[in-house]
Amino acid sequence: MAKILILTTGGTIASVQSPDGLIPSMTSEELMSFMPAVCGDIDLDILPLFHIDSTDMQPEHWMKILRAVRDNYEKYDGFVICHGTDTMAYTAAVLSYLIRDPDKPIVLTGAQKPIGFEITDAKSNLSDSILYAADPMSRGVQIVFAGKVIAGTRARKVRSMSYAAFASINLPEIAQINSGHIIRYLTDSAFCGKRGAAGGKDPARFCETLDPKVFLMKLTPGQMPELIPEIFRLYDAVLIESFGAGGIPDSLQKTLFAEMKKYRPEEKVIAVATQVTYEGSRLETYEVGRRIADSFQILEAKDMTLEAAMAKLMWILGEKGRSWEEIREMFYTPVARDILTGEQD
Repeated sequence: MAKILILTTGGTIASVQSPDGLIPSMTSEELMSFMPAVCGDIDLDILPLFHIDSTDMQPEHWMKILRAVRDNYEKYDGFVICHGTDTMAYTAAVLSYLIRDPDKPIVLTGAQKPIGFEITDAKSNLSDSILYAADPMSRGVQIVFAGKVIAGTRARKVRSMSYAAFASINLPEIAQINSGHIIRYLTDSAFCGKRGAAGGKDPARFCETLDPKVFLMKLTPGQMPELIPEIFRLYDAVLIESFGAGGIPDSLQKTLFAEMKKYRPEEKVIAVATQVTYEGSRLETYEVGRRIADSFQILEAKDMTLEAAMAKLMWILGEKGRSWEEIREMFYTPVARDILTGEQD
């Protein structure tokens, strides 16, 4: 019999209607009372962690989820985390770095409609997640939503109201779940394999340090450069969400470059990504991107999602005192298929 621990954190799936809109106030017991019978021999336990709208998710909440998984890791065959959809991709990415080489599944799921509504996606998402977590071939951090199984490092919310809320970015879906059947597409050892030693690697390792001082700087036409010095003062890393393949406008480069010259690369880590959803960045394509790459020691997110790039920087910088060489090596070392193109590609 598979033993699954369900961790509840609030979100739409556990919300009730109020005069001011949906509020995530349903208890774990109330949530599970709406749950249809799950096929198979599965033993379920529930552990409530907190009741928040996922918009309010903070690093301290990530740590509470992490510790709940860590403290119960040996007692259960898998974990299902009920989570709001708005920041689920960030949580999935963070857990992918904080829990290394898990040989058990850590599944995040939620809903676009509360489980208490007559018409809802919550019941199917929750039952699919339990089914997937109970399967002995499942492992790693994933999102299960609308019948899709998506790597925790590759998920993004792409629809605000439709049931198919999440997409897998720059990587195929790991599996689909249809009428109680799991159809696997990727059998990478990070996502699939018998429980026990994690693919011949060491058992799961849990990291409890994060540096939340990572700023996502989205570029827009006409953006004023005056805030750049303040961003550098307050944050340890800046992830620049550039145009296209990696373009940074001339109107910002003078101030940006002046700030970058004040610090060693390990003091203020600069990473460049693209605000385009698919296919990633390639700084050398245009002169407006090549200029920063040729002038400074920076990181390039390449085909990583913004959520994964931010989470990875927080994880890497969580341990103070790393050299630039260590930071660069960790950033370009693939974790759970978060990056497919190497540093020299």
